[in-house]
Amino acid sequence: MSSREVAPDPRRSPSPGREEKKAEVRRRILEAAKEIFFRDGFMDANLDEIAELAGVAKGTLYRYFDNKAQIYLAVLSRKARRFEKKLQDALDPQATPIEALVRVSRFYFQHYVENPDYFQIFWAIENQAVIGELPSELVEEVVRLWEESLGILAEIIERGIAQGVFAPCDAWEVAGILWTLANAIIRTERSSVQRSLRRRALDTFFDDAIALVLRGLTRPAVCEPDMTNAPRL
Repeated sequence: MSSREVAPDPRRSPSPGREEKKAEVRRRILEAAKEIFFRDGFMDANLDEIAELAGVAKGTLYRYFDNKAQIYLAVLSRKARRFEKKLQDALDPQATPIEALVRVSRFYFQHYVENPDYFQIFWAIENQAVIGELPSELVEEVVRLWEESLGILAEIIERGIAQGVFAPCDAWEVAGILWTLANAIIRTERSSVQRSLRRRALDTFFDDAIALVLRGLTRPAVCEPDMTNAPRL
């Protein structure tokens, strides 16, 4: 061994590799961005503040992302992957179609209760007339994520039709009705006027609305859906 070479210390853990370091920096950026986006929305989110919260220079942001829309998209995709996994885990393959729809509905509601800021991130997508047009790749990614969730609902409805539990219908359309209804009800919590008009607790109002849709979807010979003991995941 030359005088310039130093024998490795076996007691010292190997330093993380280049890829691990990059992954850690990216994770810190996305965690910081999530906090700022959830608090301020897409348009008002400040990249300087994101960099400061992540503990990196602003120039570092641009080594990982080209612009704010890409950061927003990465945050959304990261959260969506977790949401989809939890949704899949909530599904019971042994459940009847009615039970499955109730479970999915309750999971979605509970996800809102536990992560109210998550729904804030979609505000910019739905209000482009107010804040201005967003990058098309960002909008397309959000649409894709929504389509995947709707596809899960549609598959349950199609299974119910095949089993004779649900009346023949357009499964995708009914899935869209349930999705739209659920989101509309959840949004009433953000308005004092809508809360007062609702006159009932959000969870009760939500359960009643889902039960009404299921009652209309279910064939008369099948027992009506009972939301009383709906699983609260």
